Amino acid sequence: MTPATDRPTIRRILDELGSTLLRHVSGDVDRAPAVENVLIHADDEEAVGTQGAVVLGVGLTSPGEIATLINQLAAADAGALIVRDPVPMTAELERVVAEAPVVLLSLASGASWVQLTSLLLSLASAPTEVDQESGAAPGLLLGDLFSVANAISALVDAPVTIEDRASRVLAFSGRQDEADESRLQTILGRQVPDDYVRVLEQRGVFQRLYREDAPIYLQPFADGPIDIARVAVAVRAGDEFLGSIWAAVDGPLTPEREAGLRDAAKIVALHLLRLRAGSDTRRRLNSELMAAALTGGPAAAEALDRLGLSGRRLVVMALGQTRSAHDPVSSVDLARSTAERQWLHDAFAVHVGATHLKAATATIGTTSYAILPLLDNASAAGLRTLAATFLERTGTRIPCHVVITHEATNVLELRGARVEADRALRVLRVTGRAPCVAHVADVESDALLLDLGDLHAARGSHLSGPVERLRQYDESNGSTMLATLGAWFDSFGDVRLAAEAIHVHPNTFRYRLRRIAEIGQLDLDDPSERLAAMLQVRLLQLTEDSHAESR
Repeated sequence: MTPATDRPTIRRILDELGSTLLRHVSGDVDRAPAVENVLIHADDEEAVGTQGAVVLGVGLTSPGEIATLINQLAAADAGALIVRDPVPMTAELERVVAEAPVVLLSLASGASWVQLTSLLLSLASAPTEVDQESGAAPGLLLGDLFSVANAISALVDAPVTIEDRASRVLAFSGRQDEADESRLQTILGRQVPDDYVRVLEQRGVFQRLYREDAPIYLQPFADGPIDIARVAVAVRAGDEFLGSIWAAVDGPLTPEREAGLRDAAKIVALHLLRLRAGSDTRRRLNSELMAAALTGGPAAAEALDRLGLSGRRLVVMALGQTRSAHDPVSSVDLARSTAERQWLHDAFAVHVGATHLKAATATIGTTSYAILPLLDNASAAGLRTLAATFLERTGTRIPCHVVITHEATNVLELRGARVEADRALRVLRVTGRAPCVAHVADVESDALLLDLGDLHAARGSHLSGPVERLRQYDESNGSTMLATLGAWFDSFGDVRLAAEAIHVHPNTFRYRLRRIAEIGQLDLDDPSERLAAMLQVRLLQLTEDSHAESR
């Protein structure tokens, strides 16, 4: 038996989401290309389409706009366009959709584009493994859970959801339109609503799920939030609670269906265990491939090929936390720090993958990297926007920086991009900047100074000359001669601006400059001495920050 990997199809998307979210308007679903990407059309940008793309027509309401975009997508070999229901069909739009090889779908009123995007990405990013000889789908990837949910739905004759321990929806069956409003909210949000969870906790439902193996029957709640009865059964692996199966039913199940639901829970447990093991394995493999691709060497080309990124224009985006106020002082702090880094990487991977399905992400050490293949119309501004949006969404929970590198087209340039990214992140950390997005070119001068400091330290050299004499004088007398000199350099010799910067009178500043020249034995009129002193002052500031970081 030879396994093959296929991308999800428009037919599969309709089968799994159609009853709740999507309606087929026109186009040959079975002849549509496999889904390769999920893109959002913006009114102020040129229509973007790649072969097999599902394009979300957010805000498109005019029949003329829809017809124009369909023609553009047909020329770009896109697979489908989704617009908001109801679709304003006109004779011209009917002619266009009949002639164009693009499937037109509509999104149900009240459904969120964000929710639809999340669902599409969960399907598009998880290919289904198909056995070419039998035609069966033996793989245990996330997409297969939808098939399992549909099988359980047929078994109990009710719409079904499969949820994890945190009441997040992993998969759901068809016929969800037969359920109540709370179930539809659960499906759309991929999460059981908070008010529903609170009611279940108050009534001890979760406690029963944790300790009981038999299906639990729940009457409709007179005071909300569910109007249709539920049957729930725990999914376990030994004593470990992995999740649960929920069916919206008309009444209690027959003994035969209860037994079937219990058996189904065992099958789901196998899926969830394989999902977890497969996720860990894929994560390790992906990290190994990323490390090989980013560090260069004999294995780099093969690693890049296995990541599906060979022969493309690539950019490295690196994510690093800002300098911590203090290091972990206990095992609990260390565990929390590790968990936060993992959460941050997962969020980064999801965010990048939402717009670049071909992107590869991994955490190496304490830094998260993404290798992004550039589209033909990609721009530096677009990448900055992508990174800035991520920082806005993560908020202040875990302050971090994101850096973007120059374009790379081969493994040697890619290795250089990774070095650029690491240098830029180091600059952002040691300078104590607030969480920000930066291109490596933005911090090149400070990166060069840090390189100079590293070279100086590697040679075993020590600071000497005028700047060292001024530093020792400040230490002994509690003065600010170095800060005064630094302000003068920063102001390009403008005494008035420099005096304002350190909040002293210009005459006082001039007096200090004379004292600096005397104490440091520094000729400020000599260009060579000024340049040497300027580099040393700036380097001293950066290296002191760097040493503080390492401590």
